[in-house]
Amino acid sequence: MTPETAPLVRLLGALLVLAGLVGTVLPALPGAPLAFAGFVLAAWADDFRRVGWFTLTILALLTVLSMVVDFYATLQGARRVGASKGAMLGATLGTVVGLFFAIPGLILGPFVGAFAGEYLARRNWRQAGRAGLGTWLGLVLGTALKVALIFAMIGIFLLSYAL
Repeated sequence: MTPETAPLVRLLGALLVLAGLVGTVLPALPGAPLAFAGFVLAAWADDFRRVGWFTLTILALLTVLSMVVDFYATLQGARRVGASKGAMLGATLGTVVGLFFAIPGLILGPFVGAFAGEYLARRNWRQAGRAGLGTWLGLVLGTALKVALIFAMIGIFLLSYAL
């Protein structure tokens, strides 16, 4: 890495980490993988002197864990209340549509989508409500865990960079 290009690569790395942070709450962006790519670029900008392969391996494992948590938490939330695949699809669509309605849409979109998907699948209001709530809780808990993991990743990177 040349000294002239290093600041640009660091900036690109920082932008990817920021996009990763946003992606932890927005379903359209793969949060942890984007952040990990940013960490690798930032480490490369310094020729891996401050942040080496050991730290990057830990960050890669946390990236994989974040992806597993995302899938597992949503699945468990839906499974515990007996939600159908329609509820899962509805929650995903509700989240995407919710993006266009800012914070209220991000909060209510998955619930409304799961509710609608479950109702269309089973025609039972009570089960649709349970599926909507269970799927929504799974998404919320999964998102909270992903946010915690990405902040841990940032902390590990910064600690390694500073030492």
